[in-house]
Amino acid sequence: MRIGITQRVEVVASYGERRDCLDQQWFLFMEALGYTPIPIPNRLDDVRRWVRAAGIEGLILSGGNDLTHLPGAVNTAPERDQLEVELLSWAHENEVPVIGVCRGLQIMNVWLGGDLVPVEGHVAVRHPLVSSSEAKVCFQQFTEVNSYHGWGIASNGLAGALTPQCYSPEGHVEAFLHNRLAWAGIMWHPERESTFSDADSRLFNHILRGEACEH
Repeated sequence: MRIGITQRVEVVASYGERRDCLDQQWFLFMEALGYTPIPIPNRLDDVRRWVRAAGIEGLILSGGNDLTHLPGAVNTAPERDQLEVELLSWAHENEVPVIGVCRGLQIMNVWLGGDLVPVEGHVAVRHPLVSSSEAKVCFQQFTEVNSYHGWGIASNGLAGALTPQCYSPEGHVEAFLHNRLAWAGIMWHPERESTFSDADSRLFNHILRGEACEH
């Protein structure tokens, strides 16, 4: 199964370059699950033609870069915002499975009409998770996760098409599911764990392949 993965933009001023980049751990994680990961360039003239030509069957919107419209946003990439909006539109129309990770969760929520708020104390830490009353078994398996974000979703900022699955101790939405599509968002980074977790593997296979989440 060919899974397209979006990339962060890093500016290398000394070379006058805007570079697309992706943590190598993503490839190890996806390969271990039996997927073929395909990095998606941030500058494409025709996004839909590219995903069709690449045979993309699912999407991962990865982390990195603040969304450009946020007040006080840093390390922004308008071209990435534009790309991911077009990808979400394509995936929505064609019912393509999508997993948003950190920033990916954020742009999914915003694209569907939700809001973001700044959060503190969530960069380079670990914290417990609280399952929502509507949490599916895939998400009940998570009790503690890594955290690398400065923006989050307040309980009243979640888009109407989404159902919360997990919360941070402060009450921010840490994971959601789409009410109709095979779309999920998570705030933590599965690729940054020293050992890839079985819970993350089951969740990704559930969304991308439709597999059951039971142990």
